[in-house]
Amino acid sequence: MRVVAAAAFAAGIAIACGVQAGPYHAPRTPWGDPNLQGHWTNFSLTRLERASGVPAKIGKGEDIAAIERVVYEHILPDDALGNKDSEWWPASHLARVDGVLRTSWITSTSDGQIPYTAEGLKRRNAARQHAFVDFDGPESRNASERCLLPGFSVASPPIQNSPTAAGYAIVQTKDAVVILSEANTEARIIRLGGRHDLPGGRAWNGDSVGHWEKETLVVDTVGFRPEEAFRAPIFYIGPDAHVIERFTRVGKDEIRYAFTVEDPATYREPWSGDMVFRTLASPIYEYACHEGNTSLAGILQGARYQDAHPAMASNAKP
Repeated sequence: MRVVAAAAFAAGIAIACGVQAGPYHAPRTPWGDPNLQGHWTNFSLTRLERASGVPAKIGKGEDIAAIERVVYEHILPDDALGNKDSEWWPASHLARVDGVLRTSWITSTSDGQIPYTAEGLKRRNAARQHAFVDFDGPESRNASERCLLPGFSVASPPIQNSPTAAGYAIVQTKDAVVILSEANTEARIIRLGGRHDLPGGRAWNGDSVGHWEKETLVVDTVGFRPEEAFRAPIFYIGPDAHVIERFTRVGKDEIRYAFTVEDPATYREPWSGDMVFRTLASPIYEYACHEGNTSLAGILQGARYQDAHPAMASNAKP
């Protein structure tokens, strides 16, 4: 009893004196791995790259609301189809990482931009242009419009944040970690302790294998399909890219997510970033996007109408 009382007294003194506790250790699964399971969200106004005119660091006394408005205007530069009056980024704010406001997820470049090579930038611009002019058939449309993958790269590595449906469910077994995104209810399977031996060598979201390094799940992904190279409207990633991700539960209600992307054919150098996932109080909901998506039919019908009315098509704004 005296030992217990002494320990309790010492703990009380440590708390009273502001002594920092040791590093956080995540709860364990029944088989001993750090437990990442639960419902999480990375929703925020922060985006992968820093918007033009936005500072890398926000100092004391700066008008945060004004900076957030610049970021918002950069994301949605016009009010086409009522975007700004809809559910996109409702009541959103810049994210905080370690208590610091972040104006981009990218941390490895001073300008917060992806370091494209000249050829990589050329391919990105060509893909972006293609996205607004090629409506010949469903095969030419992007994977999101075809309901094959979520938009905004919310599941395929490196994971980004969606303006809506930004929930995730993580489920673990001894052999795999599954990340289910609310957007398009896409299930990404990370095989543990395996190697890259996927038949055909390529898959939607790439071929992901993972292993544990103490408290961190390290995921190695290669073998992306060329159809998902343009992660509209965020960035371009080549099919031969190599992505390393790290998931670390740093608190009861927070997972730190870090990534590095390598692709010499597309980037001048590897680039890295990080973000936080926080606990989501509610479950994720069905996105209801499927192969019978009527929006795609409407897109193609509009294109056929433009084919029949060339004058209208020539005046169309990309």
